[in-house]
Amino acid sequence: MQNTTNTPIIEVNNLTKYYGDFPAVENLSFTVNKGEILGFLGPNAAGKTTTMRILTGFMPPTSGTVKIAGFDVIDQSLEVRRRIGYLPETVPLYTEMSILDYLDFMGQLRGMDKKWRTRRISEVIDICRLGEYRSSLIGKLSKGFRQRVGIAQAVLHEPEVLIMDEPTIGIDPIQVVETRNLIKSFGGEHTIILSTHILPEVSMICERVIIIHEGQVVAIDRPDNLSERLKGTERIEADIRGPFDQVMTSLRDIPGVQEVTRTDRGDVGIYNIETSSGADLREQISNLVHDMGWGLLRLQPIQMSLEEIFLHLTVTESDKT
Repeated sequence: MQNTTNTPIIEVNNLTKYYGDFPAVENLSFTVNKGEILGFLGPNAAGKTTTMRILTGFMPPTSGTVKIAGFDVIDQSLEVRRRIGYLPETVPLYTEMSILDYLDFMGQLRGMDKKWRTRRISEVIDICRLGEYRSSLIGKLSKGFRQRVGIAQAVLHEPEVLIMDEPTIGIDPIQVVETRNLIKSFGGEHTIILSTHILPEVSMICERVIIIHEGQVVAIDRPDNLSERLKGTERIEADIRGPFDQVMTSLRDIPGVQEVTRTDRGDVGIYNIETSSGADLREQISNLVHDMGWGLLRLQPIQMSLEEIFLHLTVTESDKT
């Protein structure tokens, strides 16, 4: 069960990273609360990987600050690394080792004493459902099970923060579902940043989403709030039984309707009605259908999908032309 508090455990302030004269990340600021699962989205070259590398202490910023659990990633790097579990997109596994040997080795690298390692190895093998394969060589495991081993090493030392980069890329659909459920189960106990290109994954797992483009934040909010906040028009979908052309014309004549499109299903038209922002025209549509003697089978407001939000925020005008 997730137990999010309003206590920031990750604080990023005016983070900037230049490669030569190129700003990969510029004045990036956000916080992540304790126990929260945050989705980190952006197109290729948006600055996601650079941000992940700075958060994990892999590289320094050009300017700005990052604090994890109150510790600065530059001045107190070792304290930060003790509190972070990291799952990169390509997990650096030692394929000639068994799962048990690998996890024991990783525990030693992290300074875990033998008693702690023994307890946690047993726990994470159970959590990640690796029990049947604990003595198997990693090189003989499927991609999905290797990913579980990567997750096991990331949570082995009971970190406060988990940073995961594309955790479900390249695994089969059943493993994808299981991995998503596993990640979601960590919320509350761990604070998670999940970097992904898979937009439905964010809706299924994350409480908030940050969308970055060209190294800058373009949106931070809950997925459902983004949908409400960003759409310039409202959309209503209506299933109406009536003469198609007459229904189309009448709907377009309602004040506030901007556009109407239709697909046909037998004698029923499915009408997608775009209206002015903030205009709820369901009552007017219902009255029209009633007055004309047509049949109204369904009348439903439609939210903007996360894919549409993503494109709206990250596709520039020059991209569209």
